[in-house]
Amino acid sequence: MKWEENVRRVEPYIPGEQPKEANVIKLNTNECPYPPAPGVREKLRQMDADSLRLYPDTSIGELAKELCTYYGVLPEQLFIGVGSDDVLSMAFLTFFHSDKPILFPDITYSFYDVWAELYRIPYELQPLDDRFFIRKEDYFKPNGGIIIPNPNAPTGVFEEVGIMEEIIAANRESVVIIDEAYIDFGGESCLRLIDKYDNLLIVQTFSKSRAMAGMRIGFAMGNPKLISYLQDAKFSFNSYTMNTPSILLGAEAVKDKEYFKETSEKIINTRENTKLRLKEMGFSFPDSKGNFIFAAHEKIPAKEIFTALKEKNIFVRYWDKPRIGNYLRISIGTPEEMDVLIENLKGVVEHGDIY
Repeated sequence: MKWEENVRRVEPYIPGEQPKEANVIKLNTNECPYPPAPGVREKLRQMDADSLRLYPDTSIGELAKELCTYYGVLPEQLFIGVGSDDVLSMAFLTFFHSDKPILFPDITYSFYDVWAELYRIPYELQPLDDRFFIRKEDYFKPNGGIIIPNPNAPTGVFEEVGIMEEIIAANRESVVIIDEAYIDFGGESCLRLIDKYDNLLIVQTFSKSRAMAGMRIGFAMGNPKLISYLQDAKFSFNSYTMNTPSILLGAEAVKDKEYFKETSEKIINTRENTKLRLKEMGFSFPDSKGNFIFAAHEKIPAKEIFTALKEKNIFVRYWDKPRIGNYLRISIGTPEEMDVLIENLKGVVEHGDIY
């Protein structure tokens, strides 16, 4: 058909499977296994449905106020979007306009190359080493921008802030984005560097540690000039990007610091316990600082384990890709869910209970 000649075609990002059936153990999309803070539930109960006939607050004021207080940033250093995917996509659109390629790891969040293709941004993949760490020297060359997730996904590997700072400092003519979707589960944020480097943008999300994947809230923090360019792009795209329930419920989630800390610590403790149990069964993995473990078994192929678990209604994530085709990414659920996972893995590993 003639009109197809003018279509912009891209290979889309494929998210983790969202099973429709009940009674599944869902460990494939790194969602929080616990509910949002109690204040979120109470605010939701109090909400007046009649308010939904009005457009939302374009300044996202109530949520922005709580985030600025929590992270110690100024309003002009904060950008809020509809999930960190929206924030990152807007950042690609806004900052990556050089003829030089942008740089990111070869094993990483698989949306990065999708956005690069969508926006016609040249890019180069920088290979991780054999332990899944970046080689900082790979980022000391001419480029049109850099994006690095820290901790990385799907590996869970955390790079020290000092390494990140070397990369940021060596690229003052490019925007460097640090995607910190999993930072609340281990490691140190690069947030303290935003006042020192005007080319640094930190991106975080409510989808993991704040248990609000269904509300789609993400945000970025950086130099006011960076943020102003992001805001310009956002309001050229859509003036009302954040809906009213997300604004109000997101603010409640940030207010409850104790619940946030308690929930994150529970996930960390379960992760560390699961590492020990997996190691006993012959699995190996990088030292994850995310809410997941990236594991390979010494004898049984990952695809066989993935299929066997799915037959038992246990969902984990598997990619049939070079270098990672023998790994499973296992999200951290409740202790009870991880007990069921481990028992089923024992059936596979010890008794060959593949199907």
